[in-house]
Amino acid sequence: MIKVKNVTPATAFAMTKKGALLVDVREPWEIARKAFDVPDIMVIPLGKLAQRLEEVPTDRNLIIVCNSGNRSETASRLFLNRGYRKVVNMEYGIIGWEKEGLPLKRKPEKNLVSLLVQLFRKQS
Repeated sequence: MIKVKNVTPATAFAMTKKGALLVDVREPWEIARKAFDVPDIMVIPLGKLAQRLEEVPTDRNLIIVCNSGNRSETASRLFLNRGYRKVVNMEYGIIGWEKEGLPLKRKPEKNLVSLLVQLFRKQS
């Protein structure tokens, strides 16, 4: 069995600044709520990764990410088994990324007042 190398969120962020590509294997609805705010990222849900693997460059350092680090470890193993060698799994996923205060994009949360204003505008 091929061993997956793990990196911390801080190390992953530093790697992105040096040109590594983040590959997010979460589902679109998860990403819509909270996403990594980095300039170079690919989104391929884990369930579609095997069919879309050829879209991912083989010559770049890849950091595989998810919500907590479990799905990304599975995805990292898939990459390694398919011949990719510059692959690391980011431990703790976006949960750890957020705890370390690294850049995020969030879906704006609507408060009750803004929801009521929208409702009354639609009715008038």
